Amino acid sequence: MEKTLERDLGLFSVLAISIGAMVGSGIFILPALAVDIAGPAVILAYLIAGILVLPAALSKSEMATAMPEAGGTYLFIERGMGPLLGTIAGIGTWFSLSFKGALALVGGVPYLLLLFDVPSTVVTPVALALAALLVVVNLVGAKQTGRLQVGIVAIMLVALVWFVLGGTPTVESTNFRPFFNGGVGGLLTATGLVFVSYAGVTKVASVAEEVEDPDRNIPLGILGSLGFTTVLYVLIVAVMVGVTDRGVLAESATPMALAAEASLGTAGVVAVVVAAVLALVSTANAGVLSSSRYPFAMSRDKLAPPSLSTISDRFGTPSTSITLTGVVLLLLIAFVPLLDIAKLASAFQLLVFVLINLAVVAFREGHVEYEPSFTSPLYPWIQVFGALSGLVLLTQMGTVPLVGAVVLTIAGALWFFVYARSRVDREGAAADAVRQEVSRNAVERAEAAIQAHRDEYHALVAISHDISKARERALIQVASRLARANDGRVTVARFETVPDQTSLAYASAVESPADVEFERQTDEPDDEFGVPIRCGTIVTHDTRHAVVNYADNQDVDFLLVEHPTGTKRVSERLFGTDTSWILRHAPCEAGLLKGPELDGIRTVELLASQGPYDPTKVAVADALASESEGRIHLSHCGDTTDSAARRQSLEQYKADIAELCSAPVEMGTLSTDGGRHAPSTESDLLVVAADEWNGASDAKAVIDEWSGSVLAVHGQDAARRGRLMRALDRRLF
Repeated sequence: MEKTLERDLGLFSVLAISIGAMVGSGIFILPALAVDIAGPAVILAYLIAGILVLPAALSKSEMATAMPEAGGTYLFIERGMGPLLGTIAGIGTWFSLSFKGALALVGGVPYLLLLFDVPSTVVTPVALALAALLVVVNLVGAKQTGRLQVGIVAIMLVALVWFVLGGTPTVESTNFRPFFNGGVGGLLTATGLVFVSYAGVTKVASVAEEVEDPDRNIPLGILGSLGFTTVLYVLIVAVMVGVTDRGVLAESATPMALAAEASLGTAGVVAVVVAAVLALVSTANAGVLSSSRYPFAMSRDKLAPPSLSTISDRFGTPSTSITLTGVVLLLLIAFVPLLDIAKLASAFQLLVFVLINLAVVAFREGHVEYEPSFTSPLYPWIQVFGALSGLVLLTQMGTVPLVGAVVLTIAGALWFFVYARSRVDREGAAADAVRQEVSRNAVERAEAAIQAHRDEYHALVAISHDISKARERALIQVASRLARANDGRVTVARFETVPDQTSLAYASAVESPADVEFERQTDEPDDEFGVPIRCGTIVTHDTRHAVVNYADNQDVDFLLVEHPTGTKRVSERLFGTDTSWILRHAPCEAGLLKGPELDGIRTVELLASQGPYDPTKVAVADALASESEGRIHLSHCGDTTDSAARRQSLEQYKADIAELCSAPVEMGTLSTDGGRHAPSTESDLLVVAADEWNGASDAKAVIDEWSGSVLAVHGQDAARRGRLMRALDRRLF
């Protein structure tokens, strides 16, 4: 039986992990940098950043109660947005948390140097020793980690509250003037910089599988810690700015100790140093705890090697994942300048928060199973606000962080395509939600096409002069049924190509044996087909342009041509590869007919393999079947590996299409059997899209094996939607 993680983290542990993940470098290091950018308005920057984090906190709280499993951000984005974005988010967030943990440890050591007379060369060794200790603690178990976190956070908060209460009486109002000396631009830049101070608020979701009563404790832990930490940050920064000179504060490597010395004296410095060290150690501890769950969760989803999901028999922790995370942490501390890297990782964290908000929308709008016990209020507006505000802040972080985020994104994408793509066949809730919208849009376009076919209709049959009577009759039969169903008429035009040196006037005046035969074949078409039919011959030097121009001049609604067969026939020399050109450039809907003479049309097979049914296909199939008092068989190329959500969406879409049709409709699937496609029913006419006929699609295999007649249609809808939208249709369906 698969091992699971023990649920032994209570509410206080959840609050401690979340607060400890936030209160670190964001308040002990960043204020000095932010005040140099925004001046006293840095206080407002911390408040705005806390508000902008709220949508992601609400979104993560909702998803964590629906999926209380290890992995947090990765898990939610992977399930919501798909394995590709899940892989990118998992790898990127794993590195981001590791970077921030390393920065916290190295940034905490300078506070220690205020108490001990030691050389600066000890910074790295001490940071490495602390990192190794935290890795061992995390290997022992989450319960021990949670208890350690509660103790660290309790001591730290006592010192920070004393700093606020003791420093408030010494605040000087002159230090806050001018308040907006950095302007709006400076405020936004500072907000983007300090935003990372709140990134840890959702880290607890990554250990959701180890939380007792997750439906209650996760939302309370995330939202409670965010509210508390926002107020604490604003008060601390207000005191810090109010008791120190702005210029001196901006140049300090230990800004909070500087403020404590000005307001509380030596005792205050000691308290702040203790708080800073504990806070930064707790940030690193929470970072190791949460970041190690990302490769663990990705491994269970086959996006990372299976060894990373190994759970220790002795301690019940993901030991391999923790060890790997610890090695990365130690390497970063030893060899990498962390400040710039932390900024890069923070930019990626901001992008992840955007995806988190979008993932909630994907879950709610899709058909996947999703039952959270806590739901975000003001949906979807708060998610839209969170996504847009996150993108705005990204633009304020400078070129280097954005480039770094792009590099991490590319690295995650490469890992997915090289390692994971062949191992997973899932899709995210977003794909299903988008598929629903595509389906609704496709149904509306099909309805419009059917309605257009019910108006007065003019069908043109373009043929070569050597066509057989049987083939001509088959073409006229299809065109007349389309016209008759729509109170229309048919024009049969024979296009005769003559050499360029031959005068068109001379060629038109000479009646050839082919002209006589054509006239004989089309002597009495009206009575047989029940619609007005006009026949004529057009002499031209350029057949394909002549066909298109004639259809345009005659205001034709549907152009029908014969599929060329054989290698010696004149029709192939006339049309040949020109047929595809004619279909693409026709000023109206167009069709290409292939196969034996039609002996009635009792069943029309309507096939789709590259997206929703082309609206023209639906309208043509419905007109042919209803006029013949026949039926339509809706089918699509699929297989047993399709997800349940995909199958449900397809069946609902086909049911909606069936309601639009006048003819009776049956539904089915052309399934794959041993790599070959077999029709699910016997039909007289197979209707496909021209793209499916010419492309390397599943439908092409059906067409090649179809023994009856095939009608390939090309509607104006395909041209209007363009290649990108049709590619999206193919990907979703």
